[in-house]
Amino acid sequence: MLGEKKRVVVVGGGITGLTAAYYLQKAAKASQLPLAVTLIEATPRLGGKIRTMRKDGFVIERGPDSFLARKESVSQLAREAGLGDQLVASKASRPYVLVNGKLHAIPAGSMIGVPTKVTPFLATNLFSVAGKLRAGADLFLPRTDFDGDTSLGGFFRRRLGNEIVENLIEPLLSGIYAGDIDRLSLTATLPQLLTKGGKPPRSLILSLRQLSAMLANESGGFLTLRDGLDTLVQGIEKRLEGGSVLKGVRVKRIDRREDGKFFLTLNDGVKIMCDSVIVTTPHTTLPAMMPQYDFFHELKKMPAMSVATIAMAFPEEAVPHYADGSGFVVSRNSDVTITACTCVHKKWPHTVPAGKALLRCYVGRAGDEAIVDLSDTEIEQIVVEDLKRTLQLSAQPEFTVVSRWKNAMPQYTIGHKQRIEKIEAHIDKSLSGLFIAGSSFRGVGMPACIEQGEEAAKKAAAFIQTNN
Repeated sequence: MLGEKKRVVVVGGGITGLTAAYYLQKAAKASQLPLAVTLIEATPRLGGKIRTMRKDGFVIERGPDSFLARKESVSQLAREAGLGDQLVASKASRPYVLVNGKLHAIPAGSMIGVPTKVTPFLATNLFSVAGKLRAGADLFLPRTDFDGDTSLGGFFRRRLGNEIVENLIEPLLSGIYAGDIDRLSLTATLPQLLTKGGKPPRSLILSLRQLSAMLANESGGFLTLRDGLDTLVQGIEKRLEGGSVLKGVRVKRIDRREDGKFFLTLNDGVKIMCDSVIVTTPHTTLPAMMPQYDFFHELKKMPAMSVATIAMAFPEEAVPHYADGSGFVVSRNSDVTITACTCVHKKWPHTVPAGKALLRCYVGRAGDEAIVDLSDTEIEQIVVEDLKRTLQLSAQPEFTVVSRWKNAMPQYTIGHKQRIEKIEAHIDKSLSGLFIAGSSFRGVGMPACIEQGEEAAKKAAAFIQTNN
């Protein structure tokens, strides 16, 4: 047991920082580690991109709305917050893609757009005969090798051809990263496509067929929390020790003293000394808080995309039923501005009052970010016109909620993984006790951020124990 009480400061109160603070305090109690944890958030609220709005009986997610069921990190954190009975699975449905103005069901057995079942792929009219033959060439082409890293677009095109990439893979990946797949890194975004040795598989189709079989016994689909994802934020916040959270104050600068301790200067003039720091804020804040370290300057070059979500409420009869789907993504060759649409009333019926419908659309992606800066009225008009063409929408929305996320989607461009590893090597050498985590570094979704927060907590606790 340690004698002198140590302090760890977590900078950033998004889900990554919130997770790190929670698991740090939990570890300290479990091992009787005399550790004080302080969480500092610049805004008046915790949760970052997790924001839930309640209006007229609707539960509307303004940021993320769900997470993969097989990613246990979120479900586990929800159970830790006493919300295990709040976990709700999405209603089963087939996803669609809009190509050349027409909705097509995504072939069964597709994984991130890659076919793993022959019959559904051959039967779909989403691709031409030539496109299907080109995709099938993956089974016979030699292994695609690359030195260090390559783009997602380049990799998929070499294996499967342009048509399957443009009609299906790019729309699906754009919905996750909002970026240009010809600039995004394969090793940073989809490392699961590579072998354990970090090399590409001999056949992408056969590799994903094996992965699909492995995942068959795991929980599938998506989960959310019945009363809104912000209940997870509230539940974890309630479990943090009293007085350990500072909201509405910003860390202006972080310095490292000669004795190894960190010295944080806040924007209200308060100064905090601590033994370890976990930084979970966006990547642009690190070079601003620590300009004295040149190796953080590389993060200034890292791009980030702006997107917006538009939730629209309608009478249920105004939204035509299309097949068995509850949403669609959009290919770039379609003459619409939206990039995706979710029929929330079908996917998450518990969030919508009886007799009502809720559509949640997305705008903004590489090469088309200007729309995010338009007024709410202008965005609504554009989206409604898109929906009239795609879903034969027959009414104007009863109300609309526009949520803008400026520079909120970090882009893992080619070489991202190697750049982050290089920065972390510099940190280990010059700033031991400092740890970085969050959507800018090793994964953008809720599960990845929670996993990073928990891992950072483990590293900080180990550092404190080792350096007693």
